Amino acid sequence: MSHPLLAGKKGIIFGALDSQSIAWKTAEAVAAAGGSFVLTNAPVALRMGTINELAEKTNAKVIAADATSLEDLENLVDQAQEILGGQLDFVLHSIGMSVNVRKGRHYTDLNYDWLAKGWDVSAVSFHKLLQTLYKKDAMAPWGSIVALSYIAAQRTFPNYNDMAENKAYLESIARSFGYFFGKEKKVRVNTISQSPTLTTAGKGVAGLDGFLNYAERMSPLGNATAAECADYTVSLFSDYTKKVTLQNLYHDGGFSNVGVSQEIIDSLPSDE
Repeated sequence: MSHPLLAGKKGIIFGALDSQSIAWKTAEAVAAAGGSFVLTNAPVALRMGTINELAEKTNAKVIAADATSLEDLENLVDQAQEILGGQLDFVLHSIGMSVNVRKGRHYTDLNYDWLAKGWDVSAVSFHKLLQTLYKKDAMAPWGSIVALSYIAAQRTFPNYNDMAENKAYLESIARSFGYFFGKEKKVRVNTISQSPTLTTAGKGVAGLDGFLNYAERMSPLGNATAAECADYTVSLFSDYTKKVTLQNLYHDGGFSNVGVSQEIIDSLPSDE
């Protein structure tokens, strides 16, 4: 996307780790659309990833911040406004993590300390971010805040584990906080329920390759890529979607509304 939909707009993009991540693709798309931004991730993620390459490519500053820390978030929002020269027009929350998934713990045998950590990182951090932006009056009127979700918030996917609860909670926060942000600040808050996407974080989900193939065959338009999600996010940051808020928006090639596709039926063994 090379149209200047975001000319003059500025914001914060959370979660860019490497070139496979949706946040990384979004940063590239936002820059191509004329937007400017600050990139941020947790200190450990900054050490693991290659975010400085992205920063150089998009002429962005990088600020380390633990999204579960109110102190870090307050510092991030203050610095971003100082760097960018005023209130923010857009924010992307692209953060998710389950220690239980990483450690291979089955859903019926969860470690609850790990569950609480993943819940804080994946969902509560979104409330902390929204609360910080709200209290600091950091968002410009008609600004847009987007968080990334997944359909496991509504449907059962066995290997998605406790991330399903994290995404359900994330979507609820978007609706609940989005009401107040809309009424008081004229700011929209939405979530995007993206197709399964082969990212560094997503690789931790068991059986991902098989499910990517399944979703591809179930979706009339096929799976949405990370780059396509980035373009969709640009549209939600733009003025063309000023009255879209409190929504969980499916960006999945139609997967969410298909009971079963003919391709799946044809692949099943016949009783004959």
